Amino acid sequence: MGQKTALYEKHQQMNAKLVDFGGWDMPINYGSQVEEHHIVRKDAGMFDVSHMTVVDVTGADAKEYLQYLLANDVAGLKQQGKAMYSAMLNETGGVVDDLIVYLMTEPHVGGEWFRVVVNCATREKDLRWMADHTAHFDNVALTEQPDLAMVAIQGPNARSKVASVLSESRVKLIDDLTVFQGVESEGWFFARTGYTGEDGLEVMVPEDEVAGFWQALADAGVSPCGLGARDTLRLEAGMNLYGADMDEKVSPLAANMGWTIAWEPAERNFVGREVLEQQRQAGVKEKMIGLVLEARGVLRSHQKVIINGEEAGEITSGTFSPTLGCSIAMARVAAGAIESCHVDMRGKQVEVKVVKPSFVRNGAKVFS
Repeated sequence: MGQKTALYEKHQQMNAKLVDFGGWDMPINYGSQVEEHHIVRKDAGMFDVSHMTVVDVTGADAKEYLQYLLANDVAGLKQQGKAMYSAMLNETGGVVDDLIVYLMTEPHVGGEWFRVVVNCATREKDLRWMADHTAHFDNVALTEQPDLAMVAIQGPNARSKVASVLSESRVKLIDDLTVFQGVESEGWFFARTGYTGEDGLEVMVPEDEVAGFWQALADAGVSPCGLGARDTLRLEAGMNLYGADMDEKVSPLAANMGWTIAWEPAERNFVGREVLEQQRQAGVKEKMIGLVLEARGVLRSHQKVIINGEEAGEITSGTFSPTLGCSIAMARVAAGAIESCHVDMRGKQVEVKVVKPSFVRNGAKVFS
């Protein structure tokens, strides 16, 4: 038996199919993964993401510590609640994990409070990595928050349906949120973030209150959704999955994550910077592309990509896209111009369309 979130009994009551996910018993679906996918694109669905790891970073050196630990620069968080997507890198420039970091307090001299959310499957590795790097700083504390559950409510009607179950004061707080911003309210934390390519909220809730929140959302017409739909949604949105699209051996420059690296100021030293600088100067040897199979068939991870008759890489994530009605994939291939592309499917080379590694946002196709 795996670990259980505070919503485990709710999942059982709602007839979820539970599977092991990173050591947690989590819902893969509640009946139909495809229906759950469409609900998020057209209305509002909710996901239990309480298996994610929440760590608060505090102390006089918190900002400097995160500037060293992360490839992106938290100095760019100028307003309380603002969020930033980044990665922790190792000394060889590989991705230890990707994460979101929030500035929880107003910027001030004397040390800010940051909240970091990392993946569940990498929890022990991440916590160890983060703790090891505090040795470079005199005043920084890491505090895991295991008593916080997390619910992601996603879709075009997500925020209005969340608002329908909240107090008037909390409704005002979430109405004022911009994208990639969060706000704390009496132990709850509301963030306008997500992993689906739709608008919505990720809400951190004390464990003893989350079952009531989940039920209130269900009563308001928010459909429970499993991790299966979450995966097809994130792939349509071109969002990376750790362990598939990047890992400790993959540079962010080869994983469509170059935009998450803050090169300036040049004097800021962060873990992995020296290697990334060398890669950038020498020219990155690999890149991520998007693939669309308009014929029958499903693109799958590890299928080989053929460019100009030669094997040039492989698919990192692939699936059938419920929104588009065809198969899509992200692939890592040799850098360079691509005029034609095929995928080896059971020994047969099948032609695919090459696009940017993003397919659907806010319910609409984003490639031509």
